[in-house]
Amino acid sequence: MESILRHHDNATRLGTKPLTDFVDLSLYCESTMSEAEYADLVAFLENSGVALTAEHPLRHHLGIRITAEAVTTILGVTLVEFIDDELGHFFAPDQEPTMPPEFSKVVAILGLDSAPQAQPRFRPATQPSVSYLPIQVAKAYRFPAASAVGRSVALIELGGGFRQADVTTYFQSQGLPVPTVTAVSVDGGVNAPTTASSADAEVMLDIEVLGSVAPGAGIDVYFAPNTDRGFIDALSEASAPTGPMPDAISISWGGPESTWAPNSMLLMQSVIAEATTRGITVTVAAGDNGSSDGLNDGLSHVDFPASAPNALACGGTHLELTPQGTIAAQRVWNDTAIGDGATGGGVSTFFPLPSYQAHADVPPSVNPGGTVGRGVPDVAGNADPQTGYQILVDGSSIVVGGTSAVAPLMAGLIVQLAMATTTRPGFVQPTWYPLEQATRGSAAPAFFNIIEGNNGAYQAHVGWNACTGLGSPYGDRLDTNPS
Repeated sequence: MESILRHHDNATRLGTKPLTDFVDLSLYCESTMSEAEYADLVAFLENSGVALTAEHPLRHHLGIRITAEAVTTILGVTLVEFIDDELGHFFAPDQEPTMPPEFSKVVAILGLDSAPQAQPRFRPATQPSVSYLPIQVAKAYRFPAASAVGRSVALIELGGGFRQADVTTYFQSQGLPVPTVTAVSVDGGVNAPTTASSADAEVMLDIEVLGSVAPGAGIDVYFAPNTDRGFIDALSEASAPTGPMPDAISISWGGPESTWAPNSMLLMQSVIAEATTRGITVTVAAGDNGSSDGLNDGLSHVDFPASAPNALACGGTHLELTPQGTIAAQRVWNDTAIGDGATGGGVSTFFPLPSYQAHADVPPSVNPGGTVGRGVPDVAGNADPQTGYQILVDGSSIVVGGTSAVAPLMAGLIVQLAMATTTRPGFVQPTWYPLEQATRGSAAPAFFNIIEGNNGAYQAHVGWNACTGLGSPYGDRLDTNPS
């Protein structure tokens, strides 16, 4: 099993977690695990005094409640309590676990580290020069606008909440269908709205953008704790083979690859890959802090899970429209000069170059060593707070940007493509990359290449680039055969 340890170099150690304290863990097992092997693992846990809280044999996943003392006995680690200025109070293991023979098919143990894992990727506008309704942006990108009744999308949220009154008011004021929004609790996460300055803005941005682009689609909001366990469990629940099978899953949360445990990244990618094989497209915000992804170590970083090879990574642009609502100009979103962020993007130092990017001319990383890995993002859309989205949250009308707006925007496009083609798009990159190359420079390109601007270390140019990917898609041209 890959390392489960995260780096907490700046945290202060407080002491060990009391042995009688309970912790909730999620165990993920190999897909080849037999029913007998699964039963043996369950029997071992029960005989060790561990309580099972959830069993999902079809997903090779089970939840357990275990004392800190039993964690030490079974896994050989001590849970240590820490305090950190940014992460707050949390616990984490003091070393890698020693796996007992009964854990031979376990590929990941989540919940041993309770530190917050991700940040929402939205940016409130300071002084926007112009703002748009989501439906205006979708129209500019030539997205189909059919009724999406009968379709559904899942949103992953690691905090915040929504108020039904806001949902109703927002859509009724535009003459759009009020979507059915359902809160789903994962690992104790709940719909808990507070104020417009909280993660509520993320939740409402996701709901209002998605509901505008895919009118009438059902929206299931999976609320989970902001840990690697909560994040991955929510995605697993949303994409479960026995679940509702949405057309898309939209994720607007993430963090630099270096802040994730390798084991968690591999598991998250595996869950995303399984989702795409079932026809579910997973759209993920690429980050709002430029090529550094908010770290001050002098290196470039890409955001995860956007860098997962099977995720559709969504970067950000500055979009200007004509009076007729068509694209007048579009460039890379980069407002770092005024403190309003910039699109994430770059080259992964963890995931290798995927086959669909073999001919995309992904450059070596600008970091020492110049590795060539998975390029981020894949596509882009309006994300600049200065040309942001008009939303309603906790009774307040505000303008918000960030790549977290692009993830639900693209999820809405996926729903529209499913409606238009009667086929769930699923894993779109193997089709979209050659389509961009085949139509580039033609009278009807499938993507609007963004060639102006940078996100810090990377410059935009014709074709795929590490700021805006293939560019912004023209939604009515994506069913073209690239061959």
